Amino acid sequence: MIEVDGGERARAYRDAYTEQVRGQAHEGDGRTYERSGPVVRSYGNGRPGFVGYQDLQGLAGDELDTFINEQRDFFKERNEEFEWKYHGYDLPADLPERLVKAGLTPDDEEMIMIGEAADLATDAKAPAGTKIRQVDQHDDFVRIAAMETEVWGFSHDWLVDHLAQEVKAGGIVLAAEAEAEAEDGKVVSAAWLHLNQGTEFAGLWGGSTLQEWRGRGIYKALVAARAHKAVERGFRYLQSDTSEDSRPILARLGLLPVATTTPYNWRP
Repeated sequence: MIEVDGGERARAYRDAYTEQVRGQAHEGDGRTYERSGPVVRSYGNGRPGFVGYQDLQGLAGDELDTFINEQRDFFKERNEEFEWKYHGYDLPADLPERLVKAGLTPDDEEMIMIGEAADLATDAKAPAGTKIRQVDQHDDFVRIAAMETEVWGFSHDWLVDHLAQEVKAGGIVLAAEAEAEAEDGKVVSAAWLHLNQGTEFAGLWGGSTLQEWRGRGIYKALVAARAHKAVERGFRYLQSDTSEDSRPILARLGLLPVATTTPYNWRP
């Protein structure tokens, strides 16, 4: 089990992430961003709402309860589900209990991992029988969404528009495709790089791989490919909200676990 790294370098990464990435609007992704007190809430573009922030500026007790309820009621009036992104170092300490009291439900805990893009830009290549290709066309996004649906067992059709918006905003989408004649062009894995413009951070997203193609080094190659793209564009850090599956791989590649994060969800 990977635990948060309490070392000086990890703390410096976390501080930079908090200052530069948390609570920022991701312009160009087709969503509406608006500030409400210390938080930035976003909605639209067919995705659930989202509440993010750097810190809650001292909100606590009844005042914090009222504020959480206001955010819940905003999305309730829109009849939309939303996520409150809680980080393990957020204050006050009883914030999780207050989110639950307001009707939000915690999902699986993730680990934020951060590393130096230059260190991750290795020569790792796509394994034999596959190729990695940068894609930007609608048909490619449809094939990626179909692969994600197969991996997770529920529809990822929303991903088609999401990836189109990602590319429009300057992001990079990579598809790993099979080269065998019987499967030529089949997407077996995909990942994208979100460029947090105006910051030193680029985000690693995606990476899901079809079951029969796992364990061959595709994920590692996709990390290296995105690291090269990040370095080319002047980004220093790579950041990922990691699941249990990807944490060991990213740790071996040199990313440090800097904080836990838990999505608290509300659904109408």
